[in-house]
Amino acid sequence: MGNEVNEVQDNSLHNTPVSGQTTGIPAIADMVEAGAAVNAGSSSGLPPIFRAFRSEPFFYFWSGNFLSNIGTWMQNLAQGWLVLQLTNSSFWLGFIGFVAAAPFLWFTLYGGVIADRANKRVLLLCTQTAMMVFAFTMAGLAYFKIITIAQLAVLSFMNGIAAALNAPVYQAIVPQLVDREDLPNAVALNTVQFNLSRILGPTLGGYAVAFIGVAGNFFLNGLSFLAVIFAVARIKMPRAVKPTHRQSTLDSLREGFRYVRGIPEMNGIVWMVMSISFFLMPFITFIPFFARNILHTNERGLGFMMACSGTGALILFIAILGVMIGLLLFCATRNFAIASTLMFVEGFGMILSVAILNMSMQQLSNDTMRGRVMGIYTTAFLGLPPVGSLLAGWLSRYMPAPRAITGMTICAMICFITVFASSRALREFD
Repeated sequence: MGNEVNEVQDNSLHNTPVSGQTTGIPAIADMVEAGAAVNAGSSSGLPPIFRAFRSEPFFYFWSGNFLSNIGTWMQNLAQGWLVLQLTNSSFWLGFIGFVAAAPFLWFTLYGGVIADRANKRVLLLCTQTAMMVFAFTMAGLAYFKIITIAQLAVLSFMNGIAAALNAPVYQAIVPQLVDREDLPNAVALNTVQFNLSRILGPTLGGYAVAFIGVAGNFFLNGLSFLAVIFAVARIKMPRAVKPTHRQSTLDSLREGFRYVRGIPEMNGIVWMVMSISFFLMPFITFIPFFARNILHTNERGLGFMMACSGTGALILFIAILGVMIGLLLFCATRNFAIASTLMFVEGFGMILSVAILNMSMQQLSNDTMRGRVMGIYTTAFLGLPPVGSLLAGWLSRYMPAPRAITGMTICAMICFITVFASSRALREFD
């Protein structure tokens, strides 16, 4: 799908906890057990780990987004490489990262309200089509070698608006595609889908940039949207229950914030995510700069490094502090093999952390508030990295980029530990 949020693509559990699991941040064992729950009585003949595929709409949705996410990761890699080709500037990498994700600061919140009100299928079709058009436009401009950094910034911003409106509805749609008992398995399958695309996308993208150029990557990403558009057009959504009392958009948004603040665990999670997103996540924007100017590798080397990050995300073992320590060491190394290994560590810690936090928000929310809750969560997760990218780009004008990223990572570590230590609700979670 057309947003790198997609580290946010684990979908929902209902408010009722899974049997044997306390309400709150689920233990790793509970996540694995939920994802691999055995359905011995299934008449579909599918292996238990694919039980959610009994729902044909979910199967089409999952498959379409898998192909689309591969294309998105390919485009992300090519876009960073194109910025370096045009400017070779870490500042412009940070600026493009900012304008591409800045819409998540505002539009995701309203996208959450829309997701609770509008026809989710129509909204997905509109946002996915818009992102496809932007990808093809980038491909055409890059192919004819007339693209400028200003054009890239405008197209990235417009694509970001579509992605920001798309994110909350994507989060909220899966519970309507599967039976209640299959939701834990759907969460697990979506996690696998995202992580596999994170491996395949950068790997294929690195080779594609080397052999067919950045324009080819943009074009392939545009084609990949056809898969998810086909899937969404094919599925039939159940008719949503319209609220009896229609609030204004602003009142609905305020109600969402009150709801999140009223649940201590949920409020703590949002603050933790904000500290990580502002100081830590901007690092992703600067990976092409490290690859080209610090580690002196080419497009295929960049793709390999990005794939190492995705492979690590499949192994649920370490969490956010491991990510931060790995990132600090990454900034200090000049060895490609060591850097790739540290990207592996960063990847599997980051996705584990995101999966736990995302699943907890989904589990704590009720169905009527889910779109707004995930809008607030997605804003915290994807809305602050562009501001952090802009800060990192500005700092890199006055100091080496590795030093700027190191300083921001240390700030992330301090904020994260402070938020966790000051929240009794989070400390008492199982």
